[in-house]
Amino acid sequence: MGYQTVFFNSISQIPAVQWQQLAAKAGPFLQHAFLQLLETTGCVGNNSGWQPCHLALFDDEQLIAAAPGYLKSDSYGEYVFDQSWANAYHQHNLAYYPKWISAVPFTPVTGPRFLTHPDREPAPLWQQMSDELQTRLKNTVSSLHVLFPPISMATALKQQQEFAQRYSVQFQWHNYGYHSFDDFLGALTSRKRKTIKKARKSLDARDITIERKVGQAIQPADMAFFIRCYQQTYLKRSGHTGYLNEAFFYGLAEQMGEQMLLIIASTPTGACASALLFFDDEALYGRYWGALENISELHFECCYYQGIAFAIDNKLSYFNPGTQGEHKLIRGFEPIYCTSAHFLYEPVFHDAVKDFLQRETPAIQSYFQQAVDVLPYNNDKKQKLSVFNTPGVDADTITTRTEN
Repeated sequence: MGYQTVFFNSISQIPAVQWQQLAAKAGPFLQHAFLQLLETTGCVGNNSGWQPCHLALFDDEQLIAAAPGYLKSDSYGEYVFDQSWANAYHQHNLAYYPKWISAVPFTPVTGPRFLTHPDREPAPLWQQMSDELQTRLKNTVSSLHVLFPPISMATALKQQQEFAQRYSVQFQWHNYGYHSFDDFLGALTSRKRKTIKKARKSLDARDITIERKVGQAIQPADMAFFIRCYQQTYLKRSGHTGYLNEAFFYGLAEQMGEQMLLIIASTPTGACASALLFFDDEALYGRYWGALENISELHFECCYYQGIAFAIDNKLSYFNPGTQGEHKLIRGFEPIYCTSAHFLYEPVFHDAVKDFLQRETPAIQSYFQQAVDVLPYNNDKKQKLSVFNTPGVDADTITTRTEN
């Protein structure tokens, strides 16, 4: 086919209208505005370790497929940990960096990575793009990595292009037609229901109030407070003020405010904590949190319970609160599988990684099942949950959830 393949070192070089035709239903983090803000505010590019290298496929002048891509000089901000692979390269006097990844920087949320035009069949375009990547970047990078794609896409890359497939587990809340937060609590065991109610009452007893703001209700002063919380919390934990800067957050409020949920917690003496989440027509995504005071239970209230309540009120199907954290299980978040796909140009290393991942997968499946076993839902509800995975199922058949 006469497709033209182009690599762009800035998302701004790709027409926003055409990109949006591909990304309209791909979630908030693959919108042209989100990716462009990362670049224009300096969160990626320069010395960030993320150099934009976006792949685009054109039919004449019409964009028909694209992949957000970056040349990486380290493995920070990816949430798929391959440092041991980099060390193995180094021990054999080989360069692991730069590598090319398709991902959303600092955002471990599953979503399309090879975007395709809604009027085109996706599978052939996926193969065309992976062919181009393997051919065009062979002498530029050590490896190709597609992070947090849908499992169907990762499986296609494995079957068609011999990518190695890796699994991990996150925790996600699903809306089973709840009418209220109390309705959700009613699906939990009595003990867990009482624990959550007690925690929330402890905040009420301290006169802590919670406010949720969306769209135009989010004022510049609100964003300034959130940024202060975000930076202070990052500074305390990591010794720096975070990967994302003030200009990025202010730009989000200006350009994507209608998809933002800002939660602000206050004591009688003033605001003390804040969480920033995003949503679309289907789901809510928890992303950023910060607090000026260490108040017991406040993180869970702002980042989990308020999000669940918002999802119920707005009839959203699920709530992805962010990566890691078994503590989410006892609050009603179910385990889900995430995946990534990896192609290393050095055949010996590629085979070694494939072997490692094949041996790693049973441990991931075991962890998944252990997580299912401790879910706090009552027995009637557990029988209806969608997360159960058949013990011993082959990794190729793993799915994020099965329809009821």
